[in-house]
Amino acid sequence: MKARLNRFLAADGRCLDVAIDHGLFNEPGFLAGIEDMRQAISTIATASPDAIQLSSGMAPLLQQLPGKEKPSLVLRTDIANVYAKDLPHHLFSVMIDDPVGQAIRLDAACLCINLLQLPGQPEVHRACVENICRIKPEADAAGMPLMIEPLVMQDNAVSGGYMVNGELSDVRTLVRQAVELGADVVKADPTDDLQDYHKVVEAASGIPILVRGGGRVPDREILQRTFKIMSQGAHGIVYGRNVIQHEKPAAITEALMAVVHKGASPETAFEMLS
Repeated sequence: MKARLNRFLAADGRCLDVAIDHGLFNEPGFLAGIEDMRQAISTIATASPDAIQLSSGMAPLLQQLPGKEKPSLVLRTDIANVYAKDLPHHLFSVMIDDPVGQAIRLDAACLCINLLQLPGQPEVHRACVENICRIKPEADAAGMPLMIEPLVMQDNAVSGGYMVNGELSDVRTLVRQAVELGADVVKADPTDDLQDYHKVVEAASGIPILVRGGGRVPDREILQRTFKIMSQGAHGIVYGRNVIQHEKPAAITEALMAVVHKGASPETAFEMLS
């Protein structure tokens, strides 16, 4: 377990994981910036983040790149249909077959699985809990770290899919459940007031927390948010659209790496984009 986790987290215990698994969820808007996955993965890999998060179908595109210095693979293990503004009649969260075996064959350093909490949709939350309970013993037996992604989502009809409910009590409670279920790493929502984020870190009881980026925001905002999150004790970030939809995805990756690993100020990191 420790050996693989050391491939995922850098020597300083921190991590920038670039999520490029959005096409798995069958939402047209999620494909912006990653229509050509060969190009998208190659561009991000060249910028050398710590990890890239991919589905089992796309992971070979990363692992086929030449050289041994490529980013570590985080394998997405589940698919949900909860991200559209108008939700379908039947909601699901389905885990892929033999996720640990697939991860081993793809030489992944970590697994990623959702723990979704949607207003009025307890069956989706239950499905996620059941998925985690099935995958956790298999992951432990194989020494494969498990990153659980507790997402407290707003009502889709009001805000559209995949929008964060950043209430501290809700985020902290779901993060704690992820840890109780056996997370080796937690990919968590930001809180509305980032000055409170140390309370989320505290609830994780020593388990590394990486904070997700959500929807695309201006460069200064995402760099400032990252700096604040890191100063509150987070171990890193998992950003997707704020990297893959950026006009300079390699440059924003390098700027974020400077904030995460070197403590660069938002102003210094912003200058790297010019």
